[in-house]
Order: sequence, then C-alpha cells, then structure tokens
Amino acid sequence: MAWNEPGGGKQRDPWGRNNGSGGNGGNGPDFEKFLKQLRARFGRFGRGGGGLFTIIVALLLAWVVLSSYTVIDARQVGVVLRFGQYSRTLPPGFHLKLPAPIEHVSKVFTTQVRSVSDRATMLTNDENIVSVDFNVQYQVSDARKFLFSMTDPDETLKEAAEAAVRSVVGNNNMDTLLSGQGAELVAKTREALQSTLDGYHCGIVVTEVSFQNVSPPDQVRDAFDDVNKAREDKQRIENEAQAYASQVVPVARGAAARIAAEAAGYKAERIARATGDTERFKLLLAQYRAAPQVTRERLWLETMESVLANNPKVFDGSNGRNMIYLPVDKLFGKSKNGSQPSDAVKGAAVQSSSTTGGGQ
Repeated sequence: MAWNEPGGGKQRDPWGRNNGSGGNGGNGPDFEKFLKQLRARFGRFGRGGGGLFTIIVALLLAWVVLSSYTVIDARQVGVVLRFGQYSRTLPPGFHLKLPAPIEHVSKVFTTQVRSVSDRATMLTNDENIVSVDFNVQYQVSDARKFLFSMTDPDETLKEAAEAAVRSVVGNNNMDTLLSGQGAELVAKTREALQSTLDGYHCGIVVTEVSFQNVSPPDQVRDAFDDVNKAREDKQRIENEAQAYASQVVPVARGAAARIAAEAAGYKAERIARATGDTERFKLLLAQYRAAPQVTRERLWLETMESVLANNPKVFDGSNGRNMIYLPVDKLFGKSKNGSQPSDAVKGAAVQSSSTTGGGQ
C-alpha cells in the first residue's frame, strides 16, 4: 500500500510523521509550530512594550560590553579622555575602561618616525641670499602633550624648524655654508629646534635634521661654483704636496744618512792609514839611523820593484839593427770589445818577434 494512499483516516509521509493538523505525532520537530511562534513574537513590535524593551536592553548590553575594553598596539600608547578631559595614559596591552561616551581612547604611535620637509630662502650673516632645503624627522615622546598642545603638529614643527634654520644661517656667512661644514650647522639647528619645541611643551623629540641642498640664487650660482671649484683645487694640490713631501723627505733622509755613514767610514780609513804610515815611517827612521847606506839601497830596490812591476818592459837584442816592436802582451790579452785574439794572430806575432830578434 503506497504511503500517500488514504487509509485509516490518516495520510502518512515517507518520514513516518503524521501530516494531519494538530500536534507533533512523530519523532521530528514541528517546524510549522515554531514558525508560528516566531511570527507571533515579532508581530508584537509596535503593538506592545515588552518585546521592544528586550531588544533595546540587549543592544545596550552589547554596546556596553564592546565599548568597555581597548587593545593598545606595541607601537602605540592610549590617551583616555573621560567626558572630554584627560584621565590617564594606557601602555600597550589589553585594558578595561568605561564605555563610550563616558571614556574615549585616542591611540598615538610613539615609535613611528615622522618627517617634514620644506624649502626656504634666507639671508646670511654677510648679507647674501641662500636657498636651503631641509628635512626634520621626529617621534612622539609625550602623547598627551602631542594631542592637546598643538592643533597641527606637522605645521607647527615646520614653522619651528624654519625659524631654527634661519637663526643658524643668519649667524654664518655664505662661505661657511658652502664650505662643507654641514655637520656642525645641522647640530646647531637640531639643538635650536629642540629647545623651541620644549618651550612649546608639544611632546616631540627631534631625531634627525638634514640640509638636503644649500645653494645660492640662480643669478650668481656660476660664480659660487667657480669659488667652490677653486677651493677644491686648492685642497687637492695641498694633499698632493703633502703626499709628495711624505715620499721625498724619507728618501732624502736616507740618502743623507748613507752619505754621513760613508764619510765616517772614509774618515776612519784615512785616519787608520795615516796612523799606519806614521808608524811605518818611524820604523824606517829607526833602521835608517842604524844603517843609512843599507836602508837607502833597500828603499831604492823596493821602489824600483813596485814601479817596474806595473809597467811593460822591452829588451833590445838587435845589436843596432832595425827592430819592429809588436805589443805581444796586448795581442795576447783581451781586445777592446772583450774577445780573445785568434790563434793565427798569436802565431804571426811570435814569428815576427823571432825573425826580428826582439823579445819581451
């Protein structure tokens, strides 16, 4: 028998539930009854105060729960305002607070590095006009002062930085500004700017000040460029001269030390030789006094020996005949270019010497 065929006064469905009007005769939930109850509750909106009050209370409770805490990031601090007046400062983390609008939390980044840049034309100490591009980087040191001491922090910092730059530039001349003394000028500008900001009680600490460009007006820029080039050339030439002096002076000192050492050695040699000659003369004098004739002969023989030993000697055995002299010692020696004479030259020289009767 099919499930949808009438039988027994009931109509059954495939889930085993009774589809007749009335209660829930099966095991599953009665969706129609649930929908009727839901429509009945929401149908009372506008006709009774009980349902609307419940929703309002639920919304109020949700609003109180969601607005009674705050989470401060690690890079931030929270400034709590109670009815618009400063109450306290919250460190990073999770914090409970009174719900809005009783307390409101303003979060301020304290680790973030902020920066402002500007360009200003100002007058130097020697009444020259110069254009300066400067950049200032800063951080928030006191969130309360940062929020309530200034309406526009960036604009306030820009004006204070321009005043500090003007004070530093006005106390220096153009040559000083263009001569590369930027580090000293930047340090003075930073000190002046921080002093001004501390006087404003604005809760800002300056971390860096830099002059990105310092240049004269366009009308006289070429002249100032020539001056800077001449200054750079002067510095370069001075550096080259110092390098040359560092190279030449040690060499000259070494040469002077060498010459002095050679002179000292020559002096010692001459003194020693003179001393030896003196002693030798004294010994000869003593021998001469003892035997003058023998000493004179011995000195003559020694002198002739030393003279003849260093000079060539030629003996004439021709008995008055013509003699051809051949320098055999030079022919047997090295020639001017350092080469030895050939054997034929040596034989011819010996034969010529034997035929003429000459000898060495």
